[in-house]
Amino acid sequence: QVQLVESGGGLVQAGDSLRLSCAVSGRTFSLYGMGWFRQAPGKEREFVVTINWFNSDTYYADSVKGRFTISRDSAKNTLSLQMNGLKPEDTAVYYCAATEGSRGGYYATRLNDYDYWGQGTQVTVSS
Repeated sequence: QVQLVESGGGLVQAGDSLRLSCAVSGRTFSLYGMGWFRQAPGKEREFVVTINWFNSDTYYADSVKGRFTISRDSAKNTLSLQMNGLKPEDTAVYYCAATEGSRGGYYATRLNDYDYWGQGTQVTVSS
């Protein structure tokens, strides 16, 4: 089992930055990749970014490319998401997720690619 706990959400203004963290514990040696998803009110949960746990290869959704940066600290078992240039449309609950294996593509971008989920952290961007 792997446990994920997100932190760092909050209320910011458009153009501001925010850094989310995800503390990872448990069977971290079994991980293939991790990612961030988000869910806005009334919308489906959507992919934001994923990172390969072994080589740190990353893949971003077009909507956040160039503004968001994912990183991991394997020594501290922490996943981070640096969000710059935030927009009101970035408002959502952000979820950290982990997968133990690829289910098709090299990058895990689908909801059902993931085995474990955090509880989510709210990010609100005011205009």
